Amino acid sequence: MIREIKRHIRTVEDFPKPGISFKDITPLLDDGPALHQAIDALSSVVEHLHYDRVVCAEARGFVFGTALAYSMKKGLILARKPNKLPGRTISAEYDLEYGTDALEAHLDSIPPGTRVLVADDLLATGGTARAMCQLVENAGGVVAGAAFMIELGYLEGRKLLEPYEVVSLINYKTPDSP
Repeated sequence: MIREIKRHIRTVEDFPKPGISFKDITPLLDDGPALHQAIDALSSVVEHLHYDRVVCAEARGFVFGTALAYSMKKGLILARKPNKLPGRTISAEYDLEYGTDALEAHLDSIPPGTRVLVADDLLATGGTARAMCQLVENAGGVVAGAAFMIELGYLEGRKLLEPYEVVSLINYKTPDSP
């Protein structure tokens, strides 16, 4: 099953800049049966985490986070760029190669004690996922774990997410992994 899902992930060399080996999920999204299989597989590897809601970051994270929340009959928390949500928000900053960015979530989306699964399409350096963890904890929630369709293991983003349990369906252990 993982081999079939991986077959739908295209590697685009030198995108968005030279030296980057971009993992493109659009072929997976284009194929209904493959997408369904991928969401089912991701759902099965997070089932043991016992969570109430899923938090995901825009934009690609919304695709997998929403599908995962729907599949597991859980609530959904949107982590958005600053000033995109109308209610009272909490925020968390994270580092980029060239500066910082931030994510915000509605404060009332994460009642104290709520167990939240962090979900995204890809784990690279871990900054975005770590910011989502901080949003959850700043609101009084509990991070139940983190789930990713793809992990770029060679970037060691999972280290930034310690001590949380991290699961991924596909792990590229080296930049040139097939």
